[in-house]
Formats: sequence, structure tokens, C-alpha cells
Amino acid sequence: MNEFTSLPLSPPLLQALDALAYTQMTPVQTQSLPMILAGRDLIGQAPTGSGKTVAFGLALLHRLDPTLLRVQALVLCPTRELADQVAKEIRRLAAAIPNLKVLILTGGVPLAPQLASLRKDSHVIVGTPGRVQEMLRKHVLHLAHVRTLVLDEADRMLDMGFEEPIREIVGKTPQTRQTLLFSATYPEEIRAIGRSVLRDPLEVTVAAAPEQIVIEQLFFETDLKNKPAMLAGVLMQYKPESSVVFCNTRNDVDDVADALTQLGFSALALHGDIEQRDRDEVLVRFANRSCSVLIASDVAARGLDIKDLAAVINYELPHDQDTYLHRIGRTGRAGRGGLVLSLVTPREITRAIALEKSQGKPLRWLKADPLAMKTQHGLPAAMVTLRIDAGRSDKLRPGDIVGALTGDAGLPVDAIGKIDVFATRSYVAIARAVADKALARLPAGKIKGRKLRVTRI
Repeated sequence: MNEFTSLPLSPPLLQALDALAYTQMTPVQTQSLPMILAGRDLIGQAPTGSGKTVAFGLALLHRLDPTLLRVQALVLCPTRELADQVAKEIRRLAAAIPNLKVLILTGGVPLAPQLASLRKDSHVIVGTPGRVQEMLRKHVLHLAHVRTLVLDEADRMLDMGFEEPIREIVGKTPQTRQTLLFSATYPEEIRAIGRSVLRDPLEVTVAAAPEQIVIEQLFFETDLKNKPAMLAGVLMQYKPESSVVFCNTRNDVDDVADALTQLGFSALALHGDIEQRDRDEVLVRFANRSCSVLIASDVAARGLDIKDLAAVINYELPHDQDTYLHRIGRTGRAGRGGLVLSLVTPREITRAIALEKSQGKPLRWLKADPLAMKTQHGLPAAMVTLRIDAGRSDKLRPGDIVGALTGDAGLPVDAIGKIDVFATRSYVAIARAVADKALARLPAGKIKGRKLRVTRI
């Protein structure tokens, strides 16, 4: 049977799965969960979107004692974005477990609030290796009670140079722990770390189901000088509602974002040098459809929870096939149609040839016209984001924001998009046509009885 109810899970976990409408297990869950619930270590190789987070989330919650307020599970992730995504999923799975505490420890954010949070023990830590290592060396994080250790996207963590921090962190956990390692690829480096930190692991490999991959891959030859114009031309030709443009360098990310913005596109950059608050706002705007083109580096895009992504664009082909597969796996998920557009200069032809060999079929080459770079053409996003300087700490709820917009501001409900409420600020997407009206009327009125600062971002 491949239903979650066939597993020996506690009533609170089954209750949460039911509330989330998770009934049928995915292949990676079917193959791994029975054994890891029984205590086996695991090496799991599975594609993006396969359901591995639910698999290890259920496993670590199954072994956890909510009455013992100590760190009992540690999940290591390569990026802040993936850590946030994983923590949210674990919290959803633990919704019916009273007082369960999940703490995120990642770099790029102030240290003081995380130190303060560590003074109050948590059950589950989700973090990046560098920040977790830093907390261990400060002797403010203690892992003596860890029952489950998860290495998520282990291949990317090794690519980012985290092998030494990972080994140091593993050395601080009990030898009796259960270790679960998940990786999209399985190079020798992963095999080596698996041999050293796992005990007789179960190995599970789940390939992407061919029928679920409905992705059209198109290639366009261009020269380096005309590449920004070609990118703009391809975007205008195919007009994807949302797209991620992958660049190989941070400089290219910034340059491409600037070029598209000058042409009238709703485009934003995402890479490792961007401050955490700005990164949060970029992700909010992309998710709520007030940014239609996200230009990103591969590392920054790891862990992005992107649904219904219309297109992936390779501004430059990556250097290896695995990275190419990671990129294109973000579109066409769960059987939906996907589109991948790749710009190829003469110096990248050898990469294209290697890609053709790995796919076992000819690449599909098309022609496109570069866009004139001197006039605004653009694809403005359908929505605009307003930032409200109040959040959960002010007891602000999405319903309060909707009430103010439909009341004093006089907006129709269908003009209001996604609402995100953070600790000290909130974001609401408004249909572009009425965004100015909302911005003018909200500060004049009140939200939850108070006048709050509202700005357009």
C-alpha cells in the first residue's frame, strides 16, 4: 500500500497529513519511509519536487519526544531559502503536536536574535552548516540529544565547500543517531561522506517519471555582445507569465536584471551578496506575481519554493549536466507543461554538444530576433507589492489587511493578491491597475484601528 495511513505514525502526524490532504505517498516516500521509521540510515537520490522533505520530516518527528525540550533533530541545508522552506514544511507536519519548537539557524541574518532563540531550547534545528558550526564553537548550541540528523541536498553543500563544517557538526552528535542523506546526484564525494557518517544505509534511487516531465527545450544561438538583447527578444516572443533566468556569475545576475528593468520588464536579481531582508522581499514579489522575471545564480535559487513556473531561461549554459537538470526541473512539475529557453554563444557550443549526447537526441535550435535596447518594450507584472510596516508582533493578520483594502481603500476583493505577514512587516500584492489607488487610500485610513506606514516596493 502507498497510503500514509499504512505507516506506523502517531495520531498527531496522521492528523496533520490529513489536514494537508497528503494521502498517497510519492515513490521516494513509499520506498524510504517504512525503513527509516524502523530506524535505518538512508541515502536517498531523488529529483527536485519528489517529496523528500515530507519523508525526512515525518521520520524526525516520529522519533522525537515533545516532552523533552532539547535539540533532538538537526537538518543541514545548503542555503537560507531551502532552510526556510524545510522549516515551514516541518512546522506544517507538526501542527498537531503541542508546543513543538523549530528554530532556523542560517547565515546572512543578525546573530543576536538567533543567540536569543537558542537560550530557549528547541526540538528541531534547521540550518546552514556555517552558522550551525559557528553556534557550536560559541558553545550555545548543544547536540548531545540529537536522535535524527538530516543532510539535505548534500551534493550542493559539498559543492559550496561545506564538507569540513559538516564533518565537525556530525562529530558533535551521538553515534546512536539516525542519519538521513538526500542528494539529487550521487558523485564519489557523496559516497565517501556516506561511508563515513552513515551506518549500513538503505539506498533509494528515484528517477523522475517520464510522463511527469513535459518540458519543451529550445536553443537560440547568439553572440556575447547581443546576448542581453536576445534575452529580451526571447522573453517578448514567448511572454512567460513567470520565469527564472539563470546566470553563472553574480555580475551577470546584476547586469541582466539592470538591462531588463531599463527595458520595462518587472525583473529582480537574486544572489548571495544580497542582504537577507532584500532577499526576502525579492522572493515575496516573485511569489505574488509582482515580479515576472527573476534573475538568479544557481546557489541562490536552491530551495526556492516556486510553483507553476512557466519558463526557465539559461542566460548561459551551465558547466555540467547535473546543474542543467536542476535548473530545468523547476518548470513542468507534476505533469504541467514547462518551457526551457537557452541562449548559446559560440564559446558554449561544446557544452551544447555534451548536452545533446547526454540526452541522446538532437537539440532543437530556433531563431529569435534581438530586441532594440534603446526603447522600453517590457513585460510589466500583473501585480504590485505594497509593504506595511507591521506584522505578527503587532498582531496583524491577513484578514485585517483585506478588511482595510476592501473597506476604507474601496478595492474589490479580486484586486487583492497574495498576502505575506512576517514578524515586523507585511506584504500585499495589488492588481497593477489599482495599486496607486490603494497606496493613496491606505495611509489615509487605518488598519486594525491604527495608521501604519505603507510603501510601494
